[in-house]
Amino acid sequence: MEQEIKKEKSKNIFYVGLLSFFGGIGLDIFSPILPIYLTSVLGFDKTFIGLVEGLAAASTNISKIVAGYFSDKFKKQKLIIFIGYFLSMIGRPLLAFFVSAPAVMGLRLADGTGRGVKDPAKDVLIAGSALKESRGKSFGIARMLDTLGSVAGPLILVALLEIFKNSNRLYHYVLIFSAVPLLISLVILVWKVREAEPQLITDNQELITKIETGKLPKEFFIFLGIIILFTIGNSSDVFLILRAKNLGFSLIQIPIVIALFNFVYAILAVPFGALSDKIGRIPTIIIGWVSYSLVYAGFGLATGTLIVWPLYILYGVYYATSEGVIKAFLTDIVGASHRGRAFGIYGTTIGLSTLAASFIAGYLWDNFGANAPFYFGSIMALVAVMFLVLFSRKFVKV
Repeated sequence: MEQEIKKEKSKNIFYVGLLSFFGGIGLDIFSPILPIYLTSVLGFDKTFIGLVEGLAAASTNISKIVAGYFSDKFKKQKLIIFIGYFLSMIGRPLLAFFVSAPAVMGLRLADGTGRGVKDPAKDVLIAGSALKESRGKSFGIARMLDTLGSVAGPLILVALLEIFKNSNRLYHYVLIFSAVPLLISLVILVWKVREAEPQLITDNQELITKIETGKLPKEFFIFLGIIILFTIGNSSDVFLILRAKNLGFSLIQIPIVIALFNFVYAILAVPFGALSDKIGRIPTIIIGWVSYSLVYAGFGLATGTLIVWPLYILYGVYYATSEGVIKAFLTDIVGASHRGRAFGIYGTTIGLSTLAASFIAGYLWDNFGANAPFYFGSIMALVAVMFLVLFSRKFVKV
């Protein structure tokens, strides 16, 4: 009987991972062509795109906090995940039919909200289905499947671009097709995924969304200020895609280079996480931020397409040293009873800062040229590194 229960729990974790796999495919079929569709087909300027994508990123981060609260309150993870995937499933293909500025903004907000809503509930399902001694492995399986989807998605996009290359409605067909993997996710969710057992959710509640009153350490707020400095120069990745197109990348090359970037990110995330355990979080974060600065300086200075390939590879290094290591750093400096609140503040701050960053990048591109937002991002990353080094003694224990 015990073996059967363990088997069922393992199957549930796998099916939750499959949701992420197909979700990753859907996102990476859609995201490489989105900025080109908005500029080349719909004719929006970079300032508008920066505003829209900044709002979408902000809604993703902020909705995670709200979704985490409702996930704990109502214990209906499957319903919350369904709502998240459904919002993205309608938000993306409808861009092919509703093309006014307010409609595009509303649909991008729906997609961004959907992306944020599903994540906390998925984490609860994984935690509630995992055995205590193998929680790390369980989350690793889900993350692996998510990453594989992010590699497969751009490659599927390449096939779609080849199939519809002679159609004047190419973008519309791709946008509509991007809903198919999300529909598969919903089918798996409804028919294969089980709710986690209530007692297991309670057991993991503190680790996931517990929010208590009390003071957070000053080191947290110092680091948060430095994060804001960095993020103000860290605009939406749509600007990298637009810059690659601006430099001469063909439509079919863009998903290929993004697949390469996702692959590099996937294979380096664990090694860099382990490196942060050995040499410290701050040195590892500095490696990532310096990599980011070099990438953005490279995109600013670039005059041809060849340099784009190594720049995207280096961008994978930045990603591998960013979110996971920063979250580990926050875990190090914030007490267990305050981590839920700390992550909530961190997520909201990132969301609002990304909104500002994307608007600034779009404005700089429209008014000062295509290389201006990349010079700005590169400089802001170096300023953040300078402050990180300056305040490093505050974080000597981590």
